[in-house]
Amino acid sequence: MNLVVTSKEDILKTSRELIQRQGWSAINIRSVAAACGVSVGSIYNYFDSKAALVSATVESIWCEIFRHPEDEAVFQDTQACIGWIYGQMEYGCKRYPGFFTLHSLGFISEDKADGKQKMQQTWQHILGELCSVLKRDSRIRADVFTEQFTPERFADILFSLMLSALLRQDYDPTTALEIIRTTLY
Repeated sequence: MNLVVTSKEDILKTSRELIQRQGWSAINIRSVAAACGVSVGSIYNYFDSKAALVSATVESIWCEIFRHPEDEAVFQDTQACIGWIYGQMEYGCKRYPGFFTLHSLGFISEDKADGKQKMQQTWQHILGELCSVLKRDSRIRADVFTEQFTPERFADILFSLMLSALLRQDYDPTTALEIIRTTLY
C-alpha cells in the first residue's frame, strides 16, 4: 500500500527505500512518484530534474550514514571516533549496497559536478571532525604534533585509510587504531 507523501523529506525517504529494495536504477521521477502515491508533477514541485532528485537522495544518504551520534564521547577520543566511523561505513554499505563505490566513481551522470560537490562536502566535514577530535583528545602526547606533522596531516592519513577501507569493503578498524596507538599515545 503506497502512502501519499507531501514533503521533500518524505520523497527522499521513499527514494532511499527504493534504493534499498531495488538499487540505484529504481530512482527516477516516475518510480518515486508511484512509490509516494503522488503525481509526477508533485515530485517536480520539489525537484526540477532526475539529477536533482538523485543528488538530494545522495546527500540524504550521506547524512543518514554519518548522522551525529547520540554519544558525544565519540568526539572526545580519537580511537572511539575512528571505531564509530568504520562502524558507520559498514552500516552504510549494508544498508545501501554499492553506494560508496558507485558514488566515488561518479554515478550521477547527468550532474557529476553536483554529486562530487556533495561527496566532497561530506568528506570535508568528516576531516574537520577528525581534526577537532585529535585536538580535543586528552590522551594524545603533548609533543606529538609539530609544524610539519599537524593534526590536519594526521587526519588526512586516517581519512586515506578509511577511503581505502571503503573501496576494499573492509570495515575492521584494527589497522587504523594501531596506527593511532603507536603514533599518538
